[in-house]
Amino acid sequence: MGLTCNIDRKGRASRAIAGGAAIALAAGLAVLVWTSDLGVWGWAMVAGLALLGAFGLFEAAYGWCAVRAMGFKTKV
Repeated sequence: MGLTCNIDRKGRASRAIAGGAAIALAAGLAVLVWTSDLGVWGWAMVAGLALLGAFGLFEAAYGWCAVRAMGFKTKV
C-alpha cells in the first residue's frame, strides 16, 4: 500500500509551514526545558512537538494527508 498524493500545492504549503513552526517551537521549548526544572514531562512535550512537526514535513514532502487518507474532508 503506497502513499497516494491526496493534497494540492496549497495543502502541501500549509503542512510545511505548520511542520516548520512546530519544530521551531520544539526547539524553543527545548531551551526552556534545558534552563528550567521541568523534568521528564518537559522533554516529553519537546519530543511530541518535534515528532508532530516532522510528520507535518513528511506529509508536505509526499503530498499525502493522513486525515484525508482516512476518508475525512479537509478545507486545505
